[in-house]
Amino acid sequence: MSSVRAANSEWSDSVREFAAAKSGGPLTRPRNPCGVHHAPGGPPASTPARVSYALDNRPVTDLGTRPPPALPTLRRAAPALLGYAAVRLLGLVALAVWSAARDKSAYKLLTARWDSVWYTRVAELGYGYEVRLPNGDVHSNLAFFPLLPWLERLLASVTPMSYADAGFAVSVLASLAAAWGVFAVADHVYGRRAGVCAVLLWAVLPVGIVQSMAYSESLFTALAAWSLYAVLTGRWLTAGTLALLAGLTRPVGLAVVAAVWTAAIASYVRDRGVSYIRDRDAPAAPHDSPAWRRALAMLIAPLGAAGYVLWVGHRTGKGPLGYLDVQAGWRNGFDGGAAFARFVADKFTSFPSALAGVGLIVGVGLLIWLYVTCVRQRQPLPLLVYAGVVTLLALCASSYFGSKPRLLLPAFPLLLPLARALARLRTSGSALVTGVVAVASAVYGAFWLNGSGPP
Repeated sequence: MSSVRAANSEWSDSVREFAAAKSGGPLTRPRNPCGVHHAPGGPPASTPARVSYALDNRPVTDLGTRPPPALPTLRRAAPALLGYAAVRLLGLVALAVWSAARDKSAYKLLTARWDSVWYTRVAELGYGYEVRLPNGDVHSNLAFFPLLPWLERLLASVTPMSYADAGFAVSVLASLAAAWGVFAVADHVYGRRAGVCAVLLWAVLPVGIVQSMAYSESLFTALAAWSLYAVLTGRWLTAGTLALLAGLTRPVGLAVVAAVWTAAIASYVRDRGVSYIRDRDAPAAPHDSPAWRRALAMLIAPLGAAGYVLWVGHRTGKGPLGYLDVQAGWRNGFDGGAAFARFVADKFTSFPSALAGVGLIVGVGLLIWLYVTCVRQRQPLPLLVYAGVVTLLALCASSYFGSKPRLLLPAFPLLLPLARALARLRTSGSALVTGVVAVASAVYGAFWLNGSGPP
């Protein structure tokens, strides 16, 4: 027993000395992130705590050792969800008024134009439909991932809804789930007030009207946000399953897969990095996540996207790269941003369009600044990876350039620095700012959706 006490005393002294060296001052007692209390002499050999210290003398634990908190309740998220619903209702009212003035149907704009028509056709008739254009391009519905059409078909089969109605219903419900997920992530990282502000900022984005359309952005954002929340709280199997579903929703589901993989690998590295201060022969700490859970999450996360892409390749007879040929028929591809750069440069050929070119450059600069701010504020690694991949794929794709703002909708972690700043204001000030931006967003959304081109 005397040898055990001596070892424990030495362990305690070494942790104190290490932390004091990092902080520049003495430390009376190491903090225990696992919530297990020990005698002053140090933890018993049978219950070691996994503790490491950052440069600011705070204990650091990996995602697997943090006690998994409960899901944020509806009561806690209620202000964010009510605010989100109010902003979306304002946008729909503005769209209805604007569309009526132009003798158009607002509901048709939301459910029966552009991509929503393609999703509806997949739900009703399945895959295999294509349109050949005079310039030789082939638009195939194989370009559209299947989860949204599956949900439309399921809802239409159990209700009197048409496929278009079902698409709208799925979008509305998914947008609320996405708002809740955005709140859950921001609340977990920065607190409730920042979570509410993050949801409101996501709602008042200039292209926020897309969240109410029969498109896949809301569904994808909901799956991505909750997958990221599961990663942050150590629910690895949930994170992997939601990443799989996100991969069945949009090609950018790869961003969710990348976040899950990066977080899992980082947790393995941290496991190895802190192992020197715990007894290797002792049982794991109470909230350790077994390695097999992280490994299984990494295994199942890419199955959705990979499964659909391989199925398309098999159906087209062009092998694993067949989906890229389908996208090429839509003139979609990844060119590192060359086509987008040429598009911006062409705006400077005349004076009126030059203003649009300046606006595009400012917009891209704002995105870069927000991402750098996220890095400087030390956002969790999964959020940085996810937002970075979504932004990179949106800006560097050679697709229809008017759709780029819509493609950036799922990159909600970029809004967290603004949410933190907004949360520092008084309630009256933040409400005023949000209200003014919400009105401007509603008017712009109505104008944008009544335009000639697809969003």
